[in-house]
Amino acid sequence: MQQITIDAASQHLHELIEAAINGEEIIITKDEQPVIKLTPVISEKKRSPLFGSAKGLITITDDFDEPLEEFQDYM
Repeated sequence: MQQITIDAASQHLHELIEAAINGEEIIITKDEQPVIKLTPVISEKKRSPLFGSAKGLITITDDFDEPLEEFQDYM
């Protein structure tokens, strides 16, 4: 995440727009307070997911593939 003042943003707007299009989060500040978040409306580049990016977010219990008690009558 990049934070930049309004004055600096006005001087480097083209570069900030390119950075936002490429996925960087740009926060523009006024009086040291964040006021604007620069994000693209439509992404020009479709980003592919990074392999392993969900590591640690999903867990599977040891009994995942065991038959469920509620379905014993159907087996």
